[in-house]
Amino acid sequence: MRKILFYILLLIGALAFIYPFIWMLSASFAPENEIGGLTLLPTKFQLDSYEQMFNKIPIGKAFLNSLIVSSCVTAGVLIFGSMVGYALSRMEFKGRNAIFYLIIFTMTLPFQITLIPQYIIIVELGWVDTFYALIIPYLMNSLSIIMFRQYFKSIPQDLIDAARIDGCGELRILFRILWPNAIPALVMIGIITFMASWNEVLWPLIVIRDESLMTMPQLVTLFVVGGRAESQLGVKLASAVLLALPIILAYLFFQKYFIQSMASSGIKE
Repeated sequence: MRKILFYILLLIGALAFIYPFIWMLSASFAPENEIGGLTLLPTKFQLDSYEQMFNKIPIGKAFLNSLIVSSCVTAGVLIFGSMVGYALSRMEFKGRNAIFYLIIFTMTLPFQITLIPQYIIIVELGWVDTFYALIIPYLMNSLSIIMFRQYFKSIPQDLIDAARIDGCGELRILFRILWPNAIPALVMIGIITFMASWNEVLWPLIVIRDESLMTMPQLVTLFVVGGRAESQLGVKLASAVLLALPIILAYLFFQKYFIQSMASSGIKE
């Protein structure tokens, strides 16, 4: 009986979290006059909201922009984050621990503190209204460095020593030896980075003004709050569904590695 009650509570909690997403998906296919009733299954499924959304904004171009930016940021974080994480975990040099603790300290700083100086740098470099402003400032982050450092510490040192005896350099050890043994960490960091980059709104709103360069979250935000949706809730929900769909699909596809890495990435000194 205790086990049954436990699973009932888990089911209730899961339904409480997933119901808004299911309703959002269902309401995006419902007639406009039925959305306010919060009914889960509309009397008629239609694509009017999606057709109006595609007619009002260049959502396809924004989707491609977001895909390019998020993919470049994710690739950069995986490459540069793993390089720094490897150096902090397996290479001996003075100040290694001080650098590590400094990286941890930067995680406590709010993004708003660095927003103004970062924007001034972007303006001075002439990167406003370019993809450089969206990609380069995010090619490395503290979380990926810390997670790579902790994961690489769990890999036996004998494996690295054997590679060095065979003549492998440090980069070859990292990309040919450690990366194949760190697939769960790579997938989890990749998903987290891709999600954070995909959902970023504030920074693109500041540095991108050309509609042809806008990312999907930025364009959807301006579409919803800027009046172009014309108070049509179905159109707003349709844009929200398209915005969330890539993240949901990515998580469903890689959830096994995500959970595995979450379970194995403990803090080790």
